[in-house]
Amino acid sequence: MAHEDDSRQAVPDPRAKRTDGDGGARRRPSRGWHVEETAEVAVPVRTAYNQWTQFKSFPRFSTVVRGVEQVRPTMTVWSIGYGRLRRRFPVEILEQDPDSYLAWRGLEQNPSHRGEVEFTPTASGGTAITVRMELEPRGAAKILSRSSRAVRLTSRMVARVVHAELVNFQRFIEGLGQEGGAWRGTIRNGRVQHDHPEPPRSRVAQWPVG
Repeated sequence: MAHEDDSRQAVPDPRAKRTDGDGGARRRPSRGWHVEETAEVAVPVRTAYNQWTQFKSFPRFSTVVRGVEQVRPTMTVWSIGYGRLRRRFPVEILEQDPDSYLAWRGLEQNPSHRGEVEFTPTASGGTAITVRMELEPRGAAKILSRSSRAVRLTSRMVARVVHAELVNFQRFIEGLGQEGGAWRGTIRNGRVQHDHPEPPRSRVAQWPVG
């Protein structure tokens, strides 16, 4: 999956953050309907991470994802649904650490959502994949969601879908045995990080010597 350089400035997010091992800040969902599901896959972390981040391959194993467009390294457009029902919305990748972590936020309006996925090595040499998601109802949906029963029902429904998708991914990657591609870039605050940034250009004219 090809990625392009993305130098767009992301809008700072005031929500709660977590700190990674390098001292950098990672965003973490902090409100709304919380869902957390974990599945173990019998492939190494690098393989699981590389295949998961090949977003265009999701329709090959998912029962709800119909298509994914990679607009930029930090921006994708997802089409999901059942039967003839379709929903299309953009997703911004906020944080991405190879073999470790990915955080995103949906840019749709009702409801909005955000989430994260962590990749952890297991003692058997496999990978534990944990997905956390939160929905943020707005407008009339926000009023209806004030009911604790509505929150529980919605959370259970989303949890079932997330768990089923994790199982589908497990079967898919274990069947492949290896990833179908890889993008090893790092994203911080919605921006791609470069290992070797170009030095600033001097404004002083450079005259030929010799």
